[in-house]
Amino acid sequence: MTNTPVESSLFEPARLGPLQLPNRLVMAPLTRNRAAADGVPQPIMATYYAQRASAGLIIAEATTPNVVGQTYPNIPAIHDKAHVAGWRRVTDAVRAADGRMFLQLQHGGRVGHPDNSGLTPVAPSPVPLPETIHTPSGRQASVVPREMTIADIRSTVADFATAARNAIHAGFEGVEVHAANGHLLHQFLAKGTNHRNDAYGGPVSGRIRFVVEVVQAVADAIGPERVGLRISPGITVNGIEEGDTESIYPALVGALADTGLAYLHIVFADPDQPLFQDIRKAWPGTLIANPVLGWGGPLPADGGRHAGERLLAAGADLIALGRAFLANPDLVERLRIGAPLNPVRDKYAMYTGGETGYTDYPTLAASRPRPETPEPIGL
Repeated sequence: MTNTPVESSLFEPARLGPLQLPNRLVMAPLTRNRAAADGVPQPIMATYYAQRASAGLIIAEATTPNVVGQTYPNIPAIHDKAHVAGWRRVTDAVRAADGRMFLQLQHGGRVGHPDNSGLTPVAPSPVPLPETIHTPSGRQASVVPREMTIADIRSTVADFATAARNAIHAGFEGVEVHAANGHLLHQFLAKGTNHRNDAYGGPVSGRIRFVVEVVQAVADAIGPERVGLRISPGITVNGIEEGDTESIYPALVGALADTGLAYLHIVFADPDQPLFQDIRKAWPGTLIANPVLGWGGPLPADGGRHAGERLLAAGADLIALGRAFLANPDLVERLRIGAPLNPVRDKYAMYTGGETGYTDYPTLAASRPRPETPEPIGL
């Protein structure tokens, strides 16, 4: 450990709409499965997020806007009063620790199961997830989703808007609409999952329509300065095959460029890729970039600091880190002074519930040995 402050633009303050951020490090949304079975956030979640309140911004984990949108067991929700009350305990704890939070709104689409939500998943087309899915009784084969009708689409758009209002009532500064990583909105963007021949399918202009309508409805509900959008160009997680990545994202960004959104968030951003550079040029507002650090392997020794600095130099405004924040509640301070990082422990502990691998990662202060108390001198 150097104990010498590291010179880096990551630690400079920044503005995000009306928010003043103390640094440019964002805690990325990380599914942790610590909510109750009915989606109500639990007290341990308040502890977890408050521990990480030194991040410039926390984007809280994927949270479902309606029942059918639930992905896995113990995923938080934001569609009834109990959910709002549970999240309010979390945001109060983070605010008391001088933190700021957005809430990610995620509808799983075909990434779901009747044993998780009680309902058959819905999707743009009846194309099942090409892998098994986690349920309360273990991994099961995925089911064929029900193709969404126009009425389903309209009601889902309305559910996102209501969820956004609920998030503000719960004390969040804003929301992030999740159109990445193979979930419902991403399924509409991709040729492999969207086989529709109506206004929500076919050419790029049709496939981006649902995402644009959701974002616009959410912005109308709570104000565009409180709304972010997350995308993952070219990512194939959850069996996604976009087919025309280089066309989808310029069209989507162009359709939303003048809406005044708080930010655009790019997953696994690569500053050397032309698409990243094109999106940066086309997007007039704040750009959050999540660097490519790999998944499942060890964290880089610097926690992603160098990769983040490269992205800032390439035009990003804020840098989102995931696993580094997961394992290091005081990540900002560790990066600032060049301190060693806690490694991410057993990946299965990430999703099993309880304190282990969740709230029990030590801070630097807790890791330092306490000085011995000298024996009293006898008189």
